Amino acid sequence: MFNVKKIRKDFPILKRKVNKKPLIYLDNTATTQKPKQVIQSLVDFYSNYNANVHRGLHTLSEESSEAYEQAHAKVGNFIHAKFSKEIVFTRNTTESLNLLAYSLYRTHLSKGDEVLISQMEHHSNLVPWLYLSKKLGFKLNYIQVTPNGLLDLNSLQNLLTPKTKIVSLTHASNVLGTINPIQEIGKTVHDNNSLFIVDAAQSVPHFPVNVQKLNCDFLAFSGHKMLAPTGIGVLYGKEDLLNDLEPFLLGGDMISEVFFDSVTFNEVPWKFEAGTSNIGDGIALGTAVDYLSKLGMENVQKHEQELTQYAWNQMQDLEGIQLYGPKPKYRTGVISFNLKGIHPHDIASLMDQEGIAIRSGDHCAQPLMRELKISGSARASFYVYNTKQEIDRFIFVLKNTIQMFKKK
Repeated sequence: MFNVKKIRKDFPILKRKVNKKPLIYLDNTATTQKPKQVIQSLVDFYSNYNANVHRGLHTLSEESSEAYEQAHAKVGNFIHAKFSKEIVFTRNTTESLNLLAYSLYRTHLSKGDEVLISQMEHHSNLVPWLYLSKKLGFKLNYIQVTPNGLLDLNSLQNLLTPKTKIVSLTHASNVLGTINPIQEIGKTVHDNNSLFIVDAAQSVPHFPVNVQKLNCDFLAFSGHKMLAPTGIGVLYGKEDLLNDLEPFLLGGDMISEVFFDSVTFNEVPWKFEAGTSNIGDGIALGTAVDYLSKLGMENVQKHEQELTQYAWNQMQDLEGIQLYGPKPKYRTGVISFNLKGIHPHDIASLMDQEGIAIRSGDHCAQPLMRELKISGSARASFYVYNTKQEIDRFIFVLKNTIQMFKKK
Protein backbone atom coordinates (compact mmCIF):
# COMPACT_ATOMS: atom_id res chain seq x y z
CA MET A 1 0.00 0.00 0.00
CA PHE A 2 1.13 3.55 -0.81
CA ASN A 3 0.87 5.15 2.62
CA VAL A 4 1.81 8.83 2.36
CA LYS A 5 1.56 9.38 6.11
CA LYS A 6 4.07 6.59 6.67
CA ILE A 7 6.30 7.80 3.83
CA ARG A 8 6.47 11.31 5.29
CA LYS A 9 7.97 9.92 8.51
CA ASP A 10 11.04 8.89 6.50
CA PHE A 11 11.89 12.50 5.58
CA PRO A 12 13.44 14.44 8.48
CA ILE A 13 13.30 17.81 6.71
CA LEU A 14 9.49 17.71 6.56
CA LYS A 15 9.44 18.21 10.35
CA ARG A 16 10.98 21.68 10.14
CA LYS A 17 9.23 25.02 9.97
CA VAL A 18 9.89 27.92 7.61
CA ASN A 19 8.86 31.37 8.80
CA LYS A 20 7.18 29.65 11.75
CA LYS A 21 4.95 27.65 9.38
CA PRO A 22 5.13 23.91 8.64
CA LEU A 23 7.25 23.31 5.55
CA ILE A 24 5.29 22.43 2.42
CA TYR A 25 7.84 21.45 -0.20
CA LEU A 26 6.53 21.83 -3.77
CA ASP A 27 9.82 22.30 -5.64
CA ASN A 28 10.44 18.65 -6.46
CA THR A 29 11.19 19.23 -10.13
CA ALA A 30 14.31 21.12 -9.02
CA THR A 31 15.37 18.54 -6.43
CA THR A 32 13.69 16.11 -4.06
CA GLN A 33 14.15 15.67 -0.33
CA LYS A 34 16.04 12.68 1.04
CA PRO A 35 14.65 9.87 3.21
CA LYS A 36 16.47 8.78 6.35
CA GLN A 37 17.45 5.52 4.62
CA VAL A 38 19.48 7.44 2.01
CA ILE A 39 20.98 9.74 4.64
CA GLN A 40 21.95 6.74 6.76
CA SER A 41 23.61 5.02 3.80
CA LEU A 42 25.96 8.00 3.52
CA VAL A 43 26.68 7.94 7.24
CA ASP A 44 27.29 4.19 7.06
CA PHE A 45 29.71 4.50 4.14
CA TYR A 46 31.83 7.24 5.66
CA SER A 47 31.68 5.68 9.14
CA ASN A 48 32.46 2.08 8.24
CA TYR A 49 34.03 1.40 4.84
CA ASN A 50 35.15 4.65 3.21
CA ALA A 51 37.87 3.75 0.69
CA ASN A 52 38.65 4.26 -2.97
CA VAL A 53 37.20 1.72 -5.38
CA HIS A 54 39.10 -0.60 -7.72
CA ARG A 55 42.46 0.50 -6.30
CA GLY A 56 43.18 -1.64 -3.27
CA LEU A 57 43.21 -5.21 -2.05
CA HIS A 58 42.46 -4.30 1.55
CA THR A 59 39.07 -4.99 3.14
CA LEU A 60 37.70 -1.44 3.04
CA SER A 61 38.47 -1.04 -0.65
CA GLU A 62 36.90 -4.37 -1.49
CA GLU A 63 33.75 -3.52 0.48
CA SER A 64 33.54 -0.09 -1.13
CA SER A 65 34.07 -1.50 -4.62
CA GLU A 66 31.41 -4.16 -4.12
CA ALA A 67 28.83 -1.64 -2.88
CA TYR A 68 29.63 0.80 -5.68
CA GLU A 69 29.29 -1.88 -8.35
CA GLN A 70 26.07 -3.12 -6.72
CA ALA A 71 24.69 0.41 -7.04
CA HIS A 72 25.34 0.31 -10.80
CA ALA A 73 23.47 -2.99 -10.97
CA LYS A 74 20.52 -1.63 -8.95
CA VAL A 75 20.19 1.37 -11.28
CA GLY A 76 20.46 -0.90 -14.30
CA ASN A 77 17.65 -3.11 -13.00
CA PHE A 78 15.56 -0.06 -12.15
CA ILE A 79 15.51 1.16 -15.77
CA HIS A 80 15.67 -2.39 -17.22
CA ALA A 81 19.09 -2.09 -18.83
CA LYS A 82 20.29 -5.30 -20.42
CA PHE A 83 23.62 -5.23 -18.56
CA SER A 84 24.88 -3.34 -15.50
CA LYS A 85 27.95 -2.31 -17.52
CA GLU A 86 25.59 -0.07 -19.53
CA ILE A 87 25.27 2.22 -16.47
CA VAL A 88 27.83 5.03 -16.16
CA PHE A 89 27.83 7.23 -13.06
CA THR A 90 28.33 10.95 -13.68
CA ARG A 91 27.65 14.05 -11.58
CA ASN A 92 24.19 14.77 -13.03
CA THR A 93 22.08 14.83 -16.20
CA THR A 94 24.00 17.84 -17.45
CA GLU A 95 27.33 16.04 -17.28
CA SER A 96 25.84 12.94 -18.92
CA LEU A 97 24.54 14.98 -21.85
CA ASN A 98 27.81 16.91 -22.16
CA LEU A 99 29.73 13.64 -22.15
CA LEU A 100 27.61 12.46 -25.06
CA ALA A 101 27.78 15.72 -27.00
CA TYR A 102 31.55 16.05 -26.75
CA SER A 103 32.23 12.36 -27.38
CA LEU A 104 29.80 11.96 -30.28
CA TYR A 105 30.82 15.09 -32.16
CA ARG A 106 34.27 13.58 -32.69
CA THR A 107 32.92 10.39 -34.25
CA HIS A 108 29.42 11.09 -35.57
CA LEU A 109 29.27 14.72 -36.69
CA SER A 110 30.81 16.69 -39.52
CA LYS A 111 30.19 20.06 -41.10
CA GLY A 112 26.82 19.98 -42.85
CA ASP A 113 25.33 17.29 -40.61
CA GLU A 114 22.22 17.97 -38.52
CA VAL A 115 21.22 17.45 -34.88
CA LEU A 116 17.56 17.59 -33.90
CA ILE A 117 16.23 18.63 -30.48
CA SER A 118 12.99 20.36 -29.45
CA GLN A 119 11.81 23.77 -28.33
CA MET A 120 10.96 22.41 -24.87
CA GLU A 121 14.47 21.30 -23.94
CA HIS A 122 16.19 22.18 -20.67
CA HIS A 123 19.41 24.14 -21.22
CA SER A 124 21.34 20.93 -20.41
CA ASN A 125 20.08 19.38 -23.64
CA LEU A 126 20.30 22.57 -25.69
CA VAL A 127 23.42 24.57 -24.81
CA PRO A 128 26.00 21.78 -25.53
CA TRP A 129 24.54 21.13 -28.99
CA LEU A 130 24.20 24.84 -29.73
CA TYR A 131 27.78 25.54 -28.65
CA LEU A 132 29.24 22.68 -30.68
CA SER A 133 27.14 23.53 -33.74
CA LYS A 134 28.81 26.95 -33.81
CA LYS A 135 32.24 25.39 -33.42
CA LEU A 136 31.86 22.57 -35.93
CA GLY A 137 29.37 23.91 -38.45
CA PHE A 138 26.66 21.26 -38.10
CA LYS A 139 23.05 22.48 -38.15
CA LEU A 140 20.84 22.44 -35.06
CA ASN A 141 17.11 22.06 -35.73
CA TYR A 142 14.19 22.33 -33.31
CA ILE A 143 10.95 20.33 -33.19
CA GLN A 144 8.11 22.76 -32.54
CA VAL A 145 5.74 22.70 -29.57
CA THR A 146 1.99 22.92 -30.22
CA PRO A 147 -0.15 25.59 -28.51
CA ASN A 148 -1.38 22.98 -25.99
CA GLY A 149 2.18 22.07 -24.97
CA LEU A 150 2.74 18.85 -26.92
CA LEU A 151 5.55 18.01 -29.31
CA ASP A 152 4.53 18.61 -32.92
CA LEU A 153 5.16 15.17 -34.41
CA ASN A 154 4.52 16.52 -37.92
CA SER A 155 7.38 18.94 -37.30
CA LEU A 156 9.54 15.95 -36.30
CA GLN A 157 8.76 14.15 -39.56
CA ASN A 158 9.48 17.25 -41.62
CA LEU A 159 12.81 17.96 -39.91
CA LEU A 160 14.22 14.42 -40.07
CA THR A 161 16.50 14.13 -43.10
CA PRO A 162 19.35 11.85 -44.19
CA LYS A 163 21.65 14.51 -42.70
CA THR A 164 20.13 14.09 -39.22
CA LYS A 165 22.76 12.12 -37.31
CA ILE A 166 21.50 12.63 -33.75
CA VAL A 167 18.10 13.29 -32.17
CA SER A 168 18.15 14.28 -28.48
CA LEU A 169 14.84 14.87 -26.67
CA THR A 170 13.42 15.28 -23.21
CA HIS A 171 11.19 12.47 -22.01
CA ALA A 172 9.18 14.90 -19.86
CA SER A 173 9.35 18.69 -19.80
CA ASN A 174 10.43 20.38 -16.58
CA VAL A 175 8.24 23.39 -17.49
CA LEU A 176 5.17 22.03 -19.27
CA GLY A 177 5.13 18.63 -17.60
CA THR A 178 4.51 17.11 -21.05
CA ILE A 179 5.32 13.40 -21.32
CA ASN A 180 6.58 12.83 -24.84
CA PRO A 181 5.83 9.59 -26.76
CA ILE A 182 9.46 8.50 -26.69
CA GLN A 183 8.89 4.92 -27.81
CA GLU A 184 7.01 6.06 -30.91
CA ILE A 185 9.54 8.80 -31.63
CA GLY A 186 12.44 6.37 -31.17
CA LYS A 187 11.12 4.09 -33.90
CA THR A 188 10.85 7.04 -36.29
CA VAL A 189 14.37 8.18 -35.40
CA HIS A 190 15.92 4.75 -35.88
CA ASP A 191 14.07 4.29 -39.19
CA ASN A 192 16.02 7.40 -40.22
CA ASN A 193 19.30 5.73 -39.09
CA SER A 194 19.87 8.45 -36.48
CA LEU A 195 21.14 8.02 -32.93
CA PHE A 196 18.51 8.64 -30.26
CA ILE A 197 19.30 10.29 -26.90
CA VAL A 198 16.72 10.78 -24.13
CA ASP A 199 16.92 13.32 -21.31
CA ALA A 200 15.08 11.40 -18.59
CA ALA A 201 15.72 13.76 -15.67
CA GLN A 202 11.96 14.30 -15.27
CA SER A 203 10.79 10.80 -16.14
CA VAL A 204 12.88 8.17 -14.33
CA PRO A 205 11.98 9.65 -10.88
CA HIS A 206 8.26 9.79 -11.63
CA PHE A 207 7.06 6.77 -13.62
CA PRO A 208 8.32 3.37 -14.83
CA VAL A 209 11.01 3.62 -17.51
CA ASN A 210 12.19 0.62 -19.51
CA VAL A 211 15.11 1.50 -21.78
CA GLN A 212 14.77 -1.72 -23.74
CA LYS A 213 11.14 -0.95 -24.59
CA LEU A 214 12.00 2.66 -25.41
CA ASN A 215 14.88 1.36 -27.53
CA CYS A 216 16.81 4.60 -26.98
CA ASP A 217 20.54 4.54 -27.63
CA PHE A 218 21.42 6.69 -24.62
CA LEU A 219 19.47 8.01 -21.63
CA ALA A 220 20.49 10.46 -18.90
CA PHE A 221 19.09 11.35 -15.47
CA SER A 222 20.05 12.74 -12.04
CA GLY A 223 19.99 11.11 -8.63
CA HIS A 224 19.02 14.22 -6.68
CA LYS A 225 15.65 14.36 -8.44
CA MET A 226 14.80 10.86 -7.19
CA LEU A 227 15.61 10.97 -3.45
CA ALA A 228 19.38 10.49 -3.84
CA PRO A 229 22.10 13.02 -2.92
CA THR A 230 23.28 15.78 -5.23
CA GLY A 231 26.38 15.18 -7.31
CA ILE A 232 25.45 11.77 -8.70
CA GLY A 233 23.93 11.19 -12.13
CA VAL A 234 23.52 8.40 -14.64
CA LEU A 235 24.27 7.85 -18.29
CA TYR A 236 22.76 4.72 -19.80
CA GLY A 237 24.07 3.58 -23.17
CA LYS A 238 23.75 0.41 -25.20
CA GLU A 239 26.86 -1.67 -24.62
CA ASP A 240 28.09 -1.68 -28.22
CA LEU A 241 27.68 2.09 -28.49
CA LEU A 242 29.50 2.72 -25.22
CA ASN A 243 32.33 0.47 -26.38
CA ASP A 244 32.68 2.53 -29.56
CA LEU A 245 32.33 5.90 -27.81
CA GLU A 246 35.48 7.87 -27.01
CA PRO A 247 35.93 8.83 -23.34
CA PHE A 248 35.19 12.39 -22.29
CA LEU A 249 37.57 12.63 -19.30
CA LEU A 250 41.02 11.05 -19.15
CA GLY A 251 43.14 9.99 -16.16
CA GLY A 252 43.07 7.45 -13.38
CA ASP A 253 40.87 4.35 -13.27
CA MET A 254 39.57 4.80 -16.83
CA ILE A 255 42.68 3.18 -18.29
CA SER A 256 43.80 -0.39 -18.87
CA GLU A 257 47.48 0.23 -19.65
CA VAL A 258 49.56 3.39 -20.00
CA PHE A 259 53.00 3.74 -21.59
CA PHE A 260 54.98 6.87 -22.40
CA ASP A 261 53.81 6.67 -25.99
CA SER A 262 50.38 4.95 -25.84
CA VAL A 263 47.31 4.22 -23.73
CA THR A 264 44.51 1.66 -23.79
CA PHE A 265 41.21 2.32 -22.03
CA ASN A 266 39.34 0.35 -19.39
CA GLU A 267 36.17 -1.57 -20.16
CA VAL A 268 32.76 0.09 -19.82
CA PRO A 269 31.44 1.63 -17.67
CA TRP A 270 34.76 2.44 -15.99
CA LYS A 271 36.11 3.91 -19.23
CA PHE A 272 33.85 6.90 -18.55
CA GLU A 273 34.42 7.23 -14.79
CA ALA A 274 37.82 8.91 -14.62
CA GLY A 275 39.48 9.72 -11.30
CA THR A 276 38.05 9.12 -7.86
CA SER A 277 34.32 8.64 -8.27
CA ASN A 278 31.54 10.05 -6.12
CA ILE A 279 31.47 6.73 -4.32
CA GLY A 280 29.33 7.49 -1.28
CA ASP A 281 26.65 9.28 -3.28
CA GLY A 282 26.67 6.50 -5.89
CA ILE A 283 25.99 3.93 -3.16
CA ALA A 284 23.27 6.22 -1.76
CA LEU A 285 21.69 6.37 -5.22
CA GLY A 286 21.40 2.61 -5.01
CA THR A 287 19.60 3.03 -1.69
CA ALA A 288 17.23 5.59 -3.24
CA VAL A 289 16.47 3.12 -6.03
CA ASP A 290 15.70 0.48 -3.38
CA TYR A 291 13.31 2.91 -1.69
CA LEU A 292 11.45 3.80 -4.90
CA SER A 293 11.35 0.16 -6.00
CA LYS A 294 9.71 -0.77 -2.70
CA LEU A 295 7.08 1.94 -3.22
CA GLY A 296 6.54 0.77 -6.80
CA MET A 297 6.93 3.25 -9.64
CA GLU A 298 3.38 2.57 -10.84
CA ASN A 299 2.19 3.71 -7.40
CA VAL A 300 4.46 6.76 -7.51
CA GLN A 301 2.99 7.74 -10.86
CA LYS A 302 -0.59 7.17 -9.71
CA HIS A 303 -0.06 9.29 -6.58
CA GLU A 304 1.44 12.15 -8.61
CA GLN A 305 -1.37 12.01 -11.16
CA GLU A 306 -3.98 12.26 -8.41
CA LEU A 307 -2.23 15.25 -6.83
CA THR A 308 -1.77 16.96 -10.19
CA GLN A 309 -5.39 16.51 -11.18
CA TYR A 310 -6.51 17.70 -7.75
CA ALA A 311 -4.38 20.86 -7.97
CA TRP A 312 -5.26 21.49 -11.62
CA ASN A 313 -9.00 21.33 -10.95
CA GLN A 314 -8.71 24.10 -8.37
CA MET A 315 -6.09 26.23 -10.10
CA GLN A 316 -7.87 26.49 -13.46
CA ASP A 317 -10.74 28.38 -11.85
CA LEU A 318 -8.57 31.02 -10.15
CA GLU A 319 -8.97 34.60 -11.33
CA GLY A 320 -6.32 35.75 -13.81
CA ILE A 321 -4.40 32.47 -13.91
CA GLN A 322 -2.54 31.15 -16.96
CA LEU A 323 -1.62 27.46 -16.87
CA TYR A 324 1.04 26.12 -19.22
CA GLY A 325 1.20 22.71 -20.82
CA PRO A 326 -1.28 19.91 -21.53
CA LYS A 327 -4.02 18.45 -19.37
CA PRO A 328 -2.95 16.36 -16.35
CA LYS A 329 -3.33 12.99 -18.10
CA TYR A 330 -0.53 13.97 -20.52
CA ARG A 331 1.89 15.30 -17.92
CA THR A 332 3.99 14.63 -14.83
CA GLY A 333 3.38 16.22 -11.43
CA VAL A 334 4.49 19.72 -12.37
CA ILE A 335 2.31 22.79 -12.97
CA SER A 336 3.81 26.03 -14.28
CA PHE A 337 1.58 29.08 -14.10
CA ASN A 338 1.33 32.87 -13.98
CA LEU A 339 -1.15 35.19 -12.31
CA LYS A 340 -2.16 38.30 -14.22
CA GLY A 341 -0.41 41.40 -12.91
CA ILE A 342 1.71 39.49 -10.38
CA HIS A 343 5.39 38.69 -10.97
CA PRO A 344 6.23 35.01 -10.41
CA HIS A 345 8.99 36.01 -7.98
CA ASP A 346 6.37 37.80 -5.88
CA ILE A 347 4.22 34.67 -5.88
CA ALA A 348 7.17 32.56 -4.72
CA SER A 349 8.13 35.09 -2.02
CA LEU A 350 4.62 35.22 -0.60
CA MET A 351 4.46 31.43 -0.66
CA ASP A 352 7.74 31.27 1.25
CA GLN A 353 6.32 33.54 3.95
CA GLU A 354 3.73 30.82 4.49
CA GLY A 355 6.31 28.03 4.55
CA ILE A 356 5.55 26.85 1.00
CA ALA A 357 8.50 26.22 -1.34
CA ILE A 358 7.79 26.64 -5.06
CA ARG A 359 9.97 27.69 -7.98
CA SER A 360 9.93 30.90 -10.00
CA GLY A 361 11.97 32.01 -13.00
CA ASP A 362 12.77 30.65 -16.45
CA HIS A 363 13.44 27.08 -15.18
CA CYS A 364 16.57 26.76 -17.36
CA ALA A 365 14.41 26.92 -20.48
CA GLN A 366 14.73 30.47 -21.80
CA PRO A 367 14.02 29.63 -25.48
CA LEU A 368 10.79 27.87 -24.46
CA MET A 369 9.82 30.89 -22.36
CA ARG A 370 10.19 33.10 -25.43
CA GLU A 371 7.98 30.72 -27.41
CA LEU A 372 5.38 31.05 -24.65
CA LYS A 373 5.87 34.86 -24.81
CA ILE A 374 6.74 35.12 -21.12
CA SER A 375 9.93 35.85 -19.20
CA GLY A 376 9.24 33.23 -16.55
CA SER A 377 6.62 31.50 -14.45
CA ALA A 378 5.86 30.13 -11.03
CA ARG A 379 6.01 26.35 -10.74
CA ALA A 380 4.64 23.85 -8.24
CA SER A 381 5.74 20.23 -8.45
CA PHE A 382 4.74 17.18 -6.43
CA TYR A 383 6.34 13.96 -5.23
CA VAL A 384 5.80 10.90 -3.07
CA TYR A 385 5.53 12.75 0.25
CA ASN A 386 3.10 15.48 -0.84
CA THR A 387 -0.57 15.46 0.19
CA LYS A 388 -3.88 16.95 -0.89
CA GLN A 389 -3.92 18.89 2.38
CA GLU A 390 -0.69 20.60 1.31
CA ILE A 391 -2.26 21.46 -2.03
CA ASP A 392 -5.26 22.91 -0.21
CA ARG A 393 -2.91 25.19 1.72
CA PHE A 394 -1.10 26.12 -1.52
CA ILE A 395 -4.42 27.05 -3.18
CA PHE A 396 -5.48 29.06 -0.11
CA VAL A 397 -2.29 31.15 -0.28
CA LEU A 398 -2.70 31.59 -4.05
CA LYS A 399 -6.21 32.97 -3.51
CA ASN A 400 -4.95 35.34 -0.81
CA THR A 401 -2.17 36.50 -3.13
CA ILE A 402 -4.71 37.34 -5.85
CA GLN A 403 -6.86 39.27 -3.39
CA MET A 404 -3.85 41.12 -1.98
CA PHE A 405 -2.79 42.41 -5.38
CA LYS A 406 -6.37 43.35 -6.30
CA LYS A 407 -6.40 45.81 -3.41
CA LYS A 408 -3.23 47.57 -4.62
